[in-house]
Amino acid sequence: MSSPSNEVEYGLSVFGLGYVGCVSAVCLARAGRAVIGVDINPTKVDAINRAMSPIVEAGLDEAVREAVGRGRLQATSDGDTAVSRSRISLICVGTPSKPNGDLDLTFIERVCQEIGSALRGKRDRHTIVVRSTVLPGTTESMVVPILEQSSGRKVNEGFTVCVNPEFLREGTSLLDFYEPPFTLIGSPDPIVARDVATLYADVRAPLWVTNIRVAEMVKYACNAFHGLKVSFANEIGNICKSLAIDSREVMRIFCADTKLNLSSYYLKPGFAFGGSCLPKDIRAVLYRAKQLDVETPVLAAVLSSNRRQIERGVAMVLRTGKRRIGVLGLSFKPGTDDLRESPMVTLVETLIGKGLQLAIYDRDVSSARVLGANREFIEGEIPHIWSLMRDSLADVVEQSEVLVIGSETEEFRALGTSRNGQIIVDLVRSFDQPSDHLGRYDGICW
Repeated sequence: MSSPSNEVEYGLSVFGLGYVGCVSAVCLARAGRAVIGVDINPTKVDAINRAMSPIVEAGLDEAVREAVGRGRLQATSDGDTAVSRSRISLICVGTPSKPNGDLDLTFIERVCQEIGSALRGKRDRHTIVVRSTVLPGTTESMVVPILEQSSGRKVNEGFTVCVNPEFLREGTSLLDFYEPPFTLIGSPDPIVARDVATLYADVRAPLWVTNIRVAEMVKYACNAFHGLKVSFANEIGNICKSLAIDSREVMRIFCADTKLNLSSYYLKPGFAFGGSCLPKDIRAVLYRAKQLDVETPVLAAVLSSNRRQIERGVAMVLRTGKRRIGVLGLSFKPGTDDLRESPMVTLVETLIGKGLQLAIYDRDVSSARVLGANREFIEGEIPHIWSLMRDSLADVVEQSEVLVIGSETEEFRALGTSRNGQIIVDLVRSFDQPSDHLGRYDGICW
C-alpha cells in the first residue's frame, strides 16, 4: 500500500521509518493518535501496512500489530498526502557521518523539500518537528530556509518549526520512549512548544522547553558525555587489570556516589580546576599508568584541556588591549585561602609576564593568614605577590580598566553596577543577566 486510507484523518506524520521514526510512530499511535509514517523505501512502507515492524527489537512487532490493528497507524511513500492530512510532521530521517566527520544532511534536505512542497497547497498552519540529530544551527540555517523556499511561505506565517531530540537506545527504545530522562523541545514560541508537548502527555519524564540551538546542542552534550564515560571507565579498568584490582568493584563503589560522581557537581562550564588534590592525583595515576605501560589518552587529555582553559582566560584579557587589570579571587575556590595549583595563580603569573599591571583582591587571602606550604607555594610562584594584594575591593575596581572575576561570591556579583566602560572578564558566571552590566562584558563559556 503506497497511500493511506481515505477514512482516516491523521494528526501526525512521521518522515523516516528507521529506528527513531518507527518507534516514535508506533508509540504515538499506541497512545491514541492517528499516525501516518512516510518513507521512500517501499519495503518499510509495506512492512508497516502488513502490521510488521521494519526493524528488529523485542516487543516492537507486537506494538506495530496493535497500532495498525486499531487503525491508528499506516505508512505511505506519498509525502504530499501525509502532510495535507496531518497537523504536525516529525522529521526522523538519518544524519550519517561523512568521511571528514561532518553530517551528511542529504535526507534532511530531501524531506524538507518534500514537506515544503506539500505546504504550498495547504491552508492550515503546520508544525514541523526536527527529531533527527543535527548540529547546532542546522535548523535555523538549513531546515527553515529550505522549507521557506520550497513552500513559498515564511516561517511562523504558514508553518512553524521546533526541535525535539530523541533519547532512544537501540534494543531498549520502546522502554526509553515511555521513560526518557526528559522530554526536550526547542522552540521560540511557547504555544507551539505546548502543542508539541501534548504528544508526550503519557510519557513519564520532566519537560524542558528551551530555544532551538540549546535543544540541538543538548543531544550532542549527552552523547559526548556517554562516550566519555565509556572511555573513562575502560581506562580505569585497564589500569586496574594491570594492578590485579577488580575494576568492576572499583566502579560499582564509584557509581554509588551520587553526590559528586554521578551528579551535576563539576558539570558547570567555567574556568579551570585546581587545588591540592585534583591536579596532583591525576598526575599520579598517569605516572602509574605509564609505569604499567597502559595507554590512557582520555585521562591524559584532562590536564591538557585544563591548561588550555587557563590559556583561554589569559587570551580574553589580552584581547582587551588594556594594561591595568584587577583580579578578583585568587584561591582555587571561594571560602578558602588555598593557593596551591590555583588556576588563578597561573593566570596572574602569565599576565605579569606579559607586562600588565595587576591589582588583586581576595578576602580570604592575606600575608597574615596564608601559612606553611601554602605560603611557600605562592611566594615561590609570585615572589612579590603581597605587593599586588589589596585590602579593599573598591580600590581594585577604582584603578582597573579590566576586572577578571575568578571567584563566585556575592561580593563580586554587585559589580553589575560598576562604572560605565569598564570591561569585565567573567570566569565563573557571576551574573545571570550579563547584559545588565553597564560596561563591556565577556564570559569564558557564555
